[in-house]
Amino acid sequence: MSDFGTGRLPVPGATLYYEIRGSGPLLLLLQGGDGNTARGADLAGRLATDYTVVVPDRRGLSGSVLDDPDTPVTVATHADDTHRLLAALTDEPARIFGSSYGALIGLTLAADHPEQVHTLIAHDPATIGLLPISARNRAEDDLAALDEVYRRDGALHALRKLAELVHADFSDQEPGVAPPAPRGPGDLDDLDFFLSRDLPEIRSSTLDAAHIATLVSTPVRIVAAAGHGSREIRNYDCARTLAALLDSTVTEFPGGHSLSTHPAAFTARLREVLHDAGRAAPGDSRAQRPTGDIRHGVV
Repeated sequence: MSDFGTGRLPVPGATLYYEIRGSGPLLLLLQGGDGNTARGADLAGRLATDYTVVVPDRRGLSGSVLDDPDTPVTVATHADDTHRLLAALTDEPARIFGSSYGALIGLTLAADHPEQVHTLIAHDPATIGLLPISARNRAEDDLAALDEVYRRDGALHALRKLAELVHADFSDQEPGVAPPAPRGPGDLDDLDFFLSRDLPEIRSSTLDAAHIATLVSTPVRIVAAAGHGSREIRNYDCARTLAALLDSTVTEFPGGHSLSTHPAAFTARLREVLHDAGRAAPGDSRAQRPTGDIRHGVV
């Protein structure tokens, strides 16, 4: 397979667009917010020396087009899309890094199709349904306020509100890393979709008792992770609650909720966590499983 390729996969109600870089075990990146293939390209490129990195546009974003724009898009929809994408690419369990909404999708996939997941790193997970009721109510109030700003003032104002909620700080970055470029009107389609279609799902979704029971007992290696700079936001509380369910502790990453402020340190930490998660306990047959070939089919 070439070092870079693109693919399109028809799924019920949509066509998914994805990009593939590198070679080695398959690593799927599931971004949050309006993260698309363009925004995931830098992290994917840094990891491509060790992994076959797959970055999809989530259904409704950029190249992943809906057959009917009015069709409901749920967490379960995104998880099923991810299941179908992995099934099209490999026969082996995949490593998955999911951040924010991507972590919620990854956890849903791990519960529904554990055979497809080798390791899931759930970074700053948007799993407010796991929080204690008082904390969940506060998180829902925050997201309701964000939705109100979006509906009243538009996507750019909502983006500023979102930056406040996740304590986005682009003043503390690695040397040489430029702050994100301001978004213009032409860049807002994906943000509009996230705010109007995916954000309500984060507000209303909860992993049900069956999903939670599966995640607690699953052989999938699940790492509850969070940014060091996220300690004061709800996503860190979500990571802490997930870790408690899994009888583990939160694994911290450089930076905060954004994945782009400390790219070199973040990539090094991700490699380290993936390596550590890949160490099997004695008698774990998954350690002896060969890494299957990634299926061709990119165009």
